[in-house]
Amino acid sequence: MEIESASPEQARLEAEVGDRLDRLPVGSWHRRLVALVGIGTVFTFFEAALGAVLVPLLPAGWVVTTADKSIVIGSVFVGEILGALFLVPLADRFGRRTMFQVNLAGYAVLAVISAFASDLPTFVVLRVLMGIGLGAELILVDSFLAELLPAARRGRMIGQCYVFGYLAPAAVGLLAAFLPRKLAGIDSWRWLLVFSALGAVVVLLLRRHLPESPRWLAARGQNRAALTAMSRIETAAARLSGPSPTVRHQAPSRVGDDTSAHGAIADDESGRAVPLRMWHPPLLNRTLLASIIWTCQTVGYYGFASIAPLVLLEKGFTVTKSLGYTGFTALGYPLGALLMMVSAERIQRKYLLVAASLVVACLGIVFGVADATWLIVVAGFGLTVANVVMGNVSHAYTSELFPTSLRATANGRTYSLSRGMSAVLPFIALPILYNLGSGILYVLCALILVVVAAAVLIWGPHTNARQLESI
Repeated sequence: MEIESASPEQARLEAEVGDRLDRLPVGSWHRRLVALVGIGTVFTFFEAALGAVLVPLLPAGWVVTTADKSIVIGSVFVGEILGALFLVPLADRFGRRTMFQVNLAGYAVLAVISAFASDLPTFVVLRVLMGIGLGAELILVDSFLAELLPAARRGRMIGQCYVFGYLAPAAVGLLAAFLPRKLAGIDSWRWLLVFSALGAVVVLLLRRHLPESPRWLAARGQNRAALTAMSRIETAAARLSGPSPTVRHQAPSRVGDDTSAHGAIADDESGRAVPLRMWHPPLLNRTLLASIIWTCQTVGYYGFASIAPLVLLEKGFTVTKSLGYTGFTALGYPLGALLMMVSAERIQRKYLLVAASLVVACLGIVFGVADATWLIVVAGFGLTVANVVMGNVSHAYTSELFPTSLRATANGRTYSLSRGMSAVLPFIALPILYNLGSGILYVLCALILVVVAAAVLIWGPHTNARQLESI
């Protein structure tokens, strides 16, 4: 992906818009924005948690072999790869607001259709198509909020946004455990998909009046539109004033300056704009770091958490107890999101991500080797909390690494690696689980998370309370 870097005039406008956004008093406008955007995260986490839960709920003839289980769990992630690779970059061309509507509308329609699937192949194909919209949602959330929220509150408020999403796994576990296997003559798994589709329609309607990102408009050279959007946001935000955040403002760096990869200014002798490429300096290090984060940290959530019901079945738990355990430990999702909110601005997000990755690795091993029910439950609950902190910090942190003109594209391309890992992980993890046991499986997952911690510790920049253009 190649985009010309900002001209000096354009860079000045981006810096001006960024400065005005960062100086806005945090009030009801920001909280409403976070709520409207955050509700959309519910569907991604709902579907991620639904994969393993669907396995014991689908008709017995559909899921027979280990490969069948892996396909059901991994199918939606295949779609998310496509969405992250091909749908998200359209947000850098057509705008964040437009793509918010497109991806949710597609998901809602396909979720309803998939509820009427009559066989496994049809169901799998529809889940792949559903995943395309889901693959765009979280990256759009991260990019949009990073560009609109004040720098001093950016990490905390992105964490607030994901509180909504992390309620979804708890809802999936509880619904799967307590919803009758048939309701009004219809299988419970079909109802789960219908409920999700109806929720997406409601969110779609609520998001109709979201503003477009002034930073994106400025980066696209739409100067008049950027200033108009900025003025409207200031007017709306001024209705409820609050304490203005303190922000460290720095001039955008020049190409080749390792302290910042944002807002690169034309620097050759002719004064022409220098192309920005994801896989070339000054963005190469950022791209590699984000790629490592998304490829490896996914193992924490999907390797440890999403296959937990199947691990418990392998340990001898009944289906009912396994789903009940999933519902209970899923209560750790909102707790983890709240913990991230409290710590996101007090602790450098770089070090918070390192610590969370190591905690997930340790608790995952305990969960894998434990036999005592109480230890499994405690480790699983703690694992869930730490996983949420790790995931939320990853979303906030990687959204800060790239310039506005490439933010959605770069985040989407690197995030697609996590969807790829999620898609293939069941095919790797389940054979290891059934042949070598959960202890070996989770030790291997833990070693992968150590790679995340090391990469972030060595190469990650500090981002807390810094204007996006200066990171």
